[in-house]
Amino acid sequence: MSLSGKRIVIVGGTSGIGFAVAHAATGAGAHVVVASSDAAKVTAATARLPGAEGLALDVTDEAAVAAAFERLGPIDHLVFTAGDWGGMRRGPLAELDLAAASGLFGVRFWGALAVVKHAQKTLAADGSITLTDGTIAHRPTKGSAISTAMAGAVEHLVRGLAVELAPIRVNAVCPGLIRTGVWDSIPEDRREEQLAKMTARQPLPRVGEPAEAAEAYLYLMRGGYTTGQVLRVDGGATTV
Repeated sequence: MSLSGKRIVIVGGTSGIGFAVAHAATGAGAHVVVASSDAAKVTAATARLPGAEGLALDVTDEAAVAAAFERLGPIDHLVFTAGDWGGMRRGPLAELDLAAASGLFGVRFWGALAVVKHAQKTLAADGSITLTDGTIAHRPTKGSAISTAMAGAVEHLVRGLAVELAPIRVNAVCPGLIRTGVWDSIPEDRREEQLAKMTARQPLPRVGEPAEAAEAYLYLMRGGYTTGQVLRVDGGATTV
């Protein structure tokens, strides 16, 4: 299935994996709309993507989401890569603040669901929705129970939506360690060494690049006989 001439909305498309998807889709001839809660990032991203539209959107505000997709009109594909890296992502259960922990689901789960709820109203019947989770769903560590639950919830949401919204196809990409800005929190003089340690046991012992992850999203948009699936792009991390 060609993406040429297709209208694709990428929520979270102004940076990281989302921007890589937008760049690749533009190169494939698609008309791209990138959305982010940060208006400055929207402006910067559209300047780097020939012909792209930009949309400032807070996915935790359902009324704003509904209004945005009503204005956008018909679309062919929806990609959701938005994430909130704040809040309580790790910590022992005994010290868990349940009210704070619930916020972890705000963007990646409830935000994604709000976007799907309103986008599907004008989504082409032969179109697709691609969500995003992470390998923490399959490789939990101590203190990561909430993050693991959130990522796993996204994968189960995909299966349910694939049935409910058919013939619209619904899938997800599960990225491993990808070189995005989130790792900039590690001091530059130690970053490569730290990332090398984190990926040393993988069958492909290196960090993935955003463009490599983007290929998975493009396949799921093009793959007309694929739905209800989670495509892992993790260098084999979840096999060992």
